[in-house]
Amino acid sequence: MLLEEYRRLTNLYLDDIYRVAYSGCRNRQDAEDVTQEVFEALLKYKGEFENDEHAKFWLIRVTSNKCKSMWRSPWKCRVDLSDEELPVIKQEWTKEQEELYIALRKLPPKYAQCVHLYYFEEMKTRDIAKQLGISETAVSTRLQRAREKLKSFLGEEQLNERNVNNGYI
Repeated sequence: MLLEEYRRLTNLYLDDIYRVAYSGCRNRQDAEDVTQEVFEALLKYKGEFENDEHAKFWLIRVTSNKCKSMWRSPWKCRVDLSDEELPVIKQEWTKEQEELYIALRKLPPKYAQCVHLYYFEEMKTRDIAKQLGISETAVSTRLQRAREKLKSFLGEEQLNERNVNNGYI
C-alpha cells in the first residue's frame, strides 16, 4: 500500500475503527491496542481496495477479528469500566444517539458490537454477519437481546417506538 493511501484511509476511518474496537474491547487501552494493530495490518496490506466502502468493510472485519482474539487470550482479565472515559462521540450525533452510545458500555461485548455496527456504522444484518463470522439469525438475536437489555438500562420511556423508528435503536 502506498503511504499516501494509508494516510488518507487512516484519517478517514481512525475514529470509526476506534469506536468499533471500543465496543468490542470494553476499555480504552485495549481499544487503542486493537486500533493500532488494525492500522499496522492496513500498512502491510498488499492488495488494493475497490473503493472506500470496501476499505472500511475490510478494516471493520480486521477490527472484529482482533477483538475476538483479544478476548480469547488466556491472560485477559475483566476490567471495571465504571471510571472509564468514553471514546470520541461524533459531533453530528443527536442527544438520543449519545445516550445510546453511553448505554452500550453496559452491554456484553458481543451485543455491543452488533448494536454499534447496526446503528452507528449503519451496516445491514447480512454485512454484520459476514464481518463477525456468524449467521444473520445470530445477529438478529443479538440485536433483539441488546434492545431488551438497553430498555432496562435506559428505561422504557427513553426507548419508545419513536426512537426505534428514527433509527436510534
